[in-house]
Amino acid sequence: MTQSLTKPLAEMAVDVLRTADGREKTALSKSYAEAWFAARDRGERPAVGTATPPDHPARPDKPELLSPRDVPKRKPGSAAGRIALLHAVAHIELNAVDLHWDIIARFGHIDMPIGFYDDWVKSAAEESKHFNLVCDCLEQMGSYYGALPAHAYMWQAASDTADDLMGRLAVVPMVLEARGLDVTPGMIALFDKAGADDAVAALNIIYSEEVAHVAYGSKWFNYLCGRHALDPKDVFHELVRKYFRGGLKPPFNEEKRADAGLPPDFYWPLADQMGVKL
Repeated sequence: MTQSLTKPLAEMAVDVLRTADGREKTALSKSYAEAWFAARDRGERPAVGTATPPDHPARPDKPELLSPRDVPKRKPGSAAGRIALLHAVAHIELNAVDLHWDIIARFGHIDMPIGFYDDWVKSAAEESKHFNLVCDCLEQMGSYYGALPAHAYMWQAASDTADDLMGRLAVVPMVLEARGLDVTPGMIALFDKAGADDAVAALNIIYSEEVAHVAYGSKWFNYLCGRHALDPKDVFHELVRKYFRGGLKPPFNEEKRADAGLPPDFYWPLADQMGVKL
C-alpha cells in the first residue's frame, strides 16, 4: 500500500536510512517514492524539510563488511563466481538506495529546485527495484544477499563528501555510477554466455536506467557550477582528485557516458593524472 506524505521528504529519507533489512528498506523506499510522485502528479510541491541523517545507514547483520582488498576475488566463469558477481551487484544497488536518500536528507538545507528531489527520489526507487531483481536472481541460483562478504567502499565516498554537495555529485554519480556503465556490458555478456536469462534481463534493466542516474549527477553538478560561475570541468577534476580514492580506469564506455552528459575531457585527463596506464 502506498504511503501518504505525512512528513517532509528529508524525514522520509532518514526513515529509509534507518531501516536495516534490505527487502524492508527497498519496500519503504519504493513506497515513499510512490507517495512523492503521486503528490507531484496532483500538482503539489511537497515539503522537503531538513533532517539529520545517520553517519552510516542501518545494515543487516550480513553480509560481513571487509576492506576491499580482503574480499575474495571472483572467478566469474564458474557458477560460484557468477553468484559472487551478482552478490556484489546487489550490495552496490543497496548502497545506491541509501546514497540517493542520503543526498536528500543531508543536503536539504541547500536551496535547490524541486526537480533535484524528483530526480533523486526516482533514482532511489529504481535502485530499490534493481536490488530486488538481483536478489531474486541470487535466490533462484540457491544463494541470497548476505551469503558472502562485501565491502563498504561506496559508503566511504558518502562519508568523505558529507559536507560537500558538489563533491558528492562528482564522486558518486559521475565517477562510481559512471563506472557501472563501463563494466555492465561485460557482465551481461558473461551471464548471456552462461544462459542465465533472468540475470541478463535484470542487468539490462540496470544498465538502461543507470544512464539517467549518472545524467542526474551531471545535470545538477553543472547547475551548481553555473550558480557559482565555476568551470564544470575544472571543478570536477579538482573534486575527484580531492575525494576519490583510486584511479579512473579505462576502458570507458564513451557512448553511454556521453549520453549521461560526461564528455571525454572530464574523465580521460583524470585517468592520466591518477597514474592509470592507457
